[in-house]
Amino acid sequence: MRIALAQLNPIVGDLSGNVAAIAAAAARARDDGAALLVTPELVLCGYPPKDLLLREGFVAACDRAVETLAQRLGPSLGLLVGHPTTRGVPPGQIANAVSLLADGTVRTTVHKYLLPNYDVFDEQRYFREADAVAPVEFGGLRLGVHICEDAWWGVPETFYHQDPCRRTDPVAQLAAQNVDLFINLSASPFEITKPQRRLDILRRHPIEHGKPLLFVNQVGGNDDLVFDGHSLVLSATGDVLEVMNGFETDFRIVDTDNWGAPITVPNQPREAMLFDALTLGLFDYMRKCGFTDCVLGLSGGIDSALAAAIAARAVGPQHVHGLLMPSRYSSEHSIDDARQLAENLGIDWDTIPINAVHRAYEETTVIGDDLTSQPGGLPDQNLQARIRGAMVMVRSNRHGWLALATGNKSELAVGYCTLYGDMAGGFAVLCDLLKRDVYAVSRYVNTLAGEEVIPEHIITKAPSAELAPDQFDQDTLPPYPLLDGILEGLIEREESVEALCQQFPAETVRWVATRLDRNEFKRRQMPPGIKLSERAFGSGRRMPMAARVAVDP
Repeated sequence: MRIALAQLNPIVGDLSGNVAAIAAAAARARDDGAALLVTPELVLCGYPPKDLLLREGFVAACDRAVETLAQRLGPSLGLLVGHPTTRGVPPGQIANAVSLLADGTVRTTVHKYLLPNYDVFDEQRYFREADAVAPVEFGGLRLGVHICEDAWWGVPETFYHQDPCRRTDPVAQLAAQNVDLFINLSASPFEITKPQRRLDILRRHPIEHGKPLLFVNQVGGNDDLVFDGHSLVLSATGDVLEVMNGFETDFRIVDTDNWGAPITVPNQPREAMLFDALTLGLFDYMRKCGFTDCVLGLSGGIDSALAAAIAARAVGPQHVHGLLMPSRYSSEHSIDDARQLAENLGIDWDTIPINAVHRAYEETTVIGDDLTSQPGGLPDQNLQARIRGAMVMVRSNRHGWLALATGNKSELAVGYCTLYGDMAGGFAVLCDLLKRDVYAVSRYVNTLAGEEVIPEHIITKAPSAELAPDQFDQDTLPPYPLLDGILEGLIEREESVEALCQQFPAETVRWVATRLDRNEFKRRQMPPGIKLSERAFGSGRRMPMAARVAVDP
């Protein structure tokens, strides 16, 4: 049987638009002689739908859309489509489902068996687990259809390997019922280590049960999540037969009577995957929210330079607008670097000095005394950032452009950022990118272009906020390689301060840990950004603000 795989990019909540995209894929599958089309998890409503599932009438509308889609298909094609449903569950409950549509009807529906409830996932908030799994029969084959997490049984971070209440491995249950092949419909979001880890997890099933596996993943950005696609076809021995493109929609046909020969999975560099994820995440956030253009401040530093380069690639340089906002402390080389960057990228830019506004604050009664009594002090530094943030927001409001915040994860972690200043904006492009990766991706941008897009001086000069005389980041922060190493231990691996003190200078570890906990309130107020790591600030890392946690318990 010829089976089509459609790696689609749905918009959450856009039922009519998503149905149209599925129908277009179905028409292509039919033209290519496929008997069955497979789409991603919850593709009908987009993933994650979050509390839209609780809105009165939403899931019922999804059920009606499934029926409409079945009637549009015609008799010559079957379709496996992911959607939420109230069918087959007790009143008032919802299932995460896949339906087989064929001959103008909804022929059968299966429900998700394992509901993830860790990291960014909280499916137990919305869905009811399936009571059992069973094959779906179509075209003379018994299909082991299952949904995303069902293939992750026994993986440590899922906790299913520890909890006896989670019953047994659903893929093994399907194998015991003599399926001919496994089909997994997924909405598996990107993390920098995810593509290889996901492949290793999926390969376990063909190797253990001797059945081929088709994995179809969602692609695209939805809020803070980016779905990377990388859909797969695995042989009965676990060899990779097909890998669909990463970070873009894709379409493939496989033939169960002629699986083809194994292929080598392309090894994409870390920096390339990060750049692709950042580009797609920003592009889709703007597109799906209705923005055509964006605006950001250009300081001459590496963070704003990389953010501008990502924006130019995502939406085109003609849709990116930069503001150079020099202060009394700005160096000539930073102004020159920002101007050169804008010209290299081909983006629109304007220069607006902030000295006059800065002086107006200093001449204001009472507030002016607070500023002039400590020139270049913390209030004065933050004021400059806030003046710049306000100017970016004026342009955003006037033209309807999305304002981009440009702070990186290293700075956000320890609070080296200003509320309502450099944190102001509608989207924080680099908020899950440690400083070391900011440098690595910036160099990759130039390598990819084959020329100096981001000026070399921006990459090599010592980083500075230039908010006070002769200021450099390392006057306040540990060297970034040291800071990033400690942050990775504290955030990514949740290591104790005691353990990290065995690897790094103890005084520095304690300083970083204290700052990390103390600045949760700032991160709670930052704009949304793109999740790139296993532990991104936001929905995947939920820490208290009003807390008193001992650094050395």
